[in-house]
Amino acid sequence: MKYQTRKKALMLLADGTIFYGKAVGDKNGTAFGEVCFNTGMTGYQEIFTDPSYFGQLMVTTNAHIGNYGTNSEEVESDAIKISGLICKNFSYTFSRAIADQSLEEFLNKNNLFAISDVDTRALVSYIRDNGAMNAVISTEVDNIESLKEQLKNIPSMDGLELASQVSTKESYYYGDENSSIKISALDIGIKKNILRNLAKRGAYIKVFPYNASFEEMKAFNPDGYFISNGPGDPEPLVDAIKTAKDIIANDEVLFGICLGHQVIALANEISTYKMHNGHRGINHPVMNLLTGKGEITSQNHGFAINREEAEANKNIEITHVHLNDKTVAGIKMKNKKVFSVQYHPEASPGPHDAEYLFDQFFEMIKVKVN
Repeated sequence: MKYQTRKKALMLLADGTIFYGKAVGDKNGTAFGEVCFNTGMTGYQEIFTDPSYFGQLMVTTNAHIGNYGTNSEEVESDAIKISGLICKNFSYTFSRAIADQSLEEFLNKNNLFAISDVDTRALVSYIRDNGAMNAVISTEVDNIESLKEQLKNIPSMDGLELASQVSTKESYYYGDENSSIKISALDIGIKKNILRNLAKRGAYIKVFPYNASFEEMKAFNPDGYFISNGPGDPEPLVDAIKTAKDIIANDEVLFGICLGHQVIALANEISTYKMHNGHRGINHPVMNLLTGKGEITSQNHGFAINREEAEANKNIEITHVHLNDKTVAGIKMKNKKVFSVQYHPEASPGPHDAEYLFDQFFEMIKVKVN
């Protein structure tokens, strides 16, 4: 054990429930956020840097975290985006040929507070039963009443707009400028592997801030449009919803992932709602209703679109359904070149069953171009 005596720590949920553990490393700390859990066995570095997790305390259900270290290439944004980490066993040593540092060093460089030795099985079971809620992790184990008061001031994820805090401040380009296909992407929390998947299929992408208008995106003269994943409640994203409406009205090719999927639904007057505890993991089963085939998918979302409203909308066809709870996992617009999914076809981490969706996007673009 690297640290023979580690500081006591706790996790305090908004309803007053407490789980005890120990601080990772030798520092004091406190972190607030909505508690959520991810069931993935691997991919912790990609999860921690995914902008969709901004403002959340991450519980990892895998028993060992940190055992394969970190690699500078395996990130989904420029920094860690979770608010804090809760795990069972934290590995201070690691074994992996391509790792360039330990997870502890990675967390310290990003100034992230983490606690371990928590009964994560009991914690996840509690969240499943009682729903996602705000929480705090801290070494201030003797100041529980003070932590309770501070926790009251943390805003609920329901109604919270977070895309502006993770989106790019200025537009930028990605890919080969000599590519024949150009795509305008709206960044409301975009993952790097989405851009990699677009670029490797021959696209030159211009990435726009969360509040960019259709006119701004159109000025790039793109062949297709994309709306990314991201954190928080989709309903406050009035600019993105307006942009999606304008893209659709102009009969453009449009693809949306996760938060982008929800924005496209809202642009079609389909409401969204906060889920009991969300879907977060790399083995979620989805049925493709168009092909009749099942897909194992990577998911990360705490909101979903209203299925009854989607079924009643004459312009919408439900294309994918989550097999665990029958929530909508994909839609497309009838008589429009618009589709979206409530999961991550780019994976990172996760399986590649759904990578065909990027190919589908490019096929639609090529039909339009030709």
